[in-house]
Amino acid sequence: MALNFLGFYSLYKYMSSNFIPHCSTLFTKMASSYSFMAFVSCYILILLLLLGNTSAHNLKTNYYSSSCPNVFQVIKPVVKSAIFGEKRLGASLLRLFFHDCFVNGCDASVLLDDTANFKGEKTAGPNNNSIRGFSVIDKIKLHVEKACPGVVSCADILAIAARDSVVILGGPNWEVKLGRRDSRTASFSKANTNLPSPASNLSGLISDFSSQGLSFKDMVALSGGHTIGKARCISFRGHIYNDKNINSNFAKERQAKCPKQVGSGDFNLAPLDLQTPNLFDNKYYKNLINHKGLLHSDQVLFNNGPADSLVKTYASSTTTFFSHFVTAMIKMGDIKPLTGSKGEIRKNCRKII
Repeated sequence: MALNFLGFYSLYKYMSSNFIPHCSTLFTKMASSYSFMAFVSCYILILLLLLGNTSAHNLKTNYYSSSCPNVFQVIKPVVKSAIFGEKRLGASLLRLFFHDCFVNGCDASVLLDDTANFKGEKTAGPNNNSIRGFSVIDKIKLHVEKACPGVVSCADILAIAARDSVVILGGPNWEVKLGRRDSRTASFSKANTNLPSPASNLSGLISDFSSQGLSFKDMVALSGGHTIGKARCISFRGHIYNDKNINSNFAKERQAKCPKQVGSGDFNLAPLDLQTPNLFDNKYYKNLINHKGLLHSDQVLFNNGPADSLVKTYASSTTTFFSHFVTAMIKMGDIKPLTGSKGEIRKNCRKII
């Protein structure tokens, strides 16, 4: 793997402060040629270890320039057709990528079906009867396999489909880093614990995002993905009936289609952004300022706390929100990708080869 200058410099600084002193001690204590070979081996092992921990740097925007140069032209029409058929699918595809990356990294593990001998992530609490868009990914994979058999991973398809969904619904564009491979495993348990809950408080959200290497700003910006899509009554019932930090008229409007009794109307839907639910814009943050966030985990971002200033910034500047959202999406796409010889390239995104 080739590292750029900054990569080598960071590597040198890290080795200098953490490992080189130990190798140097080994060298100075022993003067034999055998010890010198041990000293050299120490450096080589350190270098290999550090290079192995920079897998995100293997991702490149031009990864398929030779092996599948038309991959973007193949994927976008399928995504566009799906969204034009049902606008909500744009949000669903974006959320699918999010739910994939937060469980063992961006490896398409969320797409795997359960079998008699395999337990996937689809039936975990945050995913069951909630995440959707699998048939769209299936259709994309079918078209991509016809164009470039055995080349493009399902993990990369998810990343591209998420970006295309945002763009098609009026949001910002960005170059997607590619080169991920597909996992042969999944984690039902981590899907139950790693994904933020709609009932999360601010400290819980900060912790969940921080554990994935995402900053406070990344968390607030990525939450803006809720400017599109819908949520189920079961996800926001507690907020509209129990919370104080909510516009009373807004709460009553939502209560009309979300009864207080658990089990009644659990799957009734409401837009996450009541103003422009099918347009990727900054209205989500304006709603928060007016105390009209649909989820508890939305409204805690504007609750006389440390996130208030960022919410106000994004509400007043679409450009700033878009810029920070793009940065955070690229950063999220770098979470623990499988590259090189790790994983596989699935022919069917639902099944391990």
